[in-house]
Amino acid sequence: MDLDAYVSLHRAEWARLEDLVRRAARPRRMSGAELDELVDLYQKVATHLSVIRSRYPDPMLVDRLAGTVTRARSVVAGARDPGWHVVGGFFAVTFPAAVYARRGWVFATCAVSLAVALALGLWVVNSPAAYSGLLPRDEVAALCRTDFARYYSENPASSFAAHVWTNNAWVSASAIALGALAGIPTLTVLLVNAGNLGLVGGYMTSCGEASQFFTLILPHGLLELTVVFTAGAVGLRLGWSIIDPGPRRRVEALAAEGRAAVVISLGLAVALAVSGLIEAFVTPSALPAGVRIAIGALALAVFVGYVWVYGRRAVAAGETGDLEEDLSADLAPTV
Repeated sequence: MDLDAYVSLHRAEWARLEDLVRRAARPRRMSGAELDELVDLYQKVATHLSVIRSRYPDPMLVDRLAGTVTRARSVVAGARDPGWHVVGGFFAVTFPAAVYARRGWVFATCAVSLAVALALGLWVVNSPAAYSGLLPRDEVAALCRTDFARYYSENPASSFAAHVWTNNAWVSASAIALGALAGIPTLTVLLVNAGNLGLVGGYMTSCGEASQFFTLILPHGLLELTVVFTAGAVGLRLGWSIIDPGPRRRVEALAAEGRAAVVISLGLAVALAVSGLIEAFVTPSALPAGVRIAIGALALAVFVGYVWVYGRRAVAAGETGDLEEDLSADLAPTV
């Protein structure tokens, strides 16, 4: 059966469902039979939408039916319960699934970013021209003597934690959002962060303060840098959806990646809050260096293990971190 015949066969049902949805704005004026008819038509038209998507990928018709099904669903199912189980579902399914589904991008981004930082650090250590040309000598001396260590303890821990969290959340959100510009600004954010890490590490090593650098950067940096690089990976994939949308329309690919990016940015903000607390209360503390680094390693292990275990389970169950199919079909707000 061709599309025209299919539309002709079911057009009346679609129109009837749209009429019932409009009338459902005042459900007390509807009879019991009409409410039953609304539920029945909602189920039928949802099936029609699935058939058209798989057999007759007509974008205009799909968008129209998706809007009708979405509005009917809101009438039939009612408002979503904003209870704690929704929050639990986000952290147990939606967020880890979205990150796990992009694990290849995350691994590659982390590896390349760390390679850039290492290369720049080695350049500063082994090249006298780089050592003397990138920063003035007095700044290097201040960095090695006091500035690097003092940064972590010169402010009250509570306000410092809030400042660090706000700054890192902004950097991560920027890395994700700027991916919509074909990913180029996201690359800049990643290079700046990797460059700063390598530059400071190189100078501290050249000054003979490599031990101080690593014992102060690792407790919080293990988790913090992983989260920032993950945000960059999400932004790059968002940009890549514009360049290569695959079998989907470009706007559909961008919408899907954008929705997942919002999900991931919310989850990463929580992880950054944890790294901020570690940076404010653990990094500058009097605890032995091994204990501080172990706390940072534990935080990273918990985050990676959580995403891996819950994400793999959710993806195996068919989750993608996106909205449900009938809701994700919408590319623009409907009323």
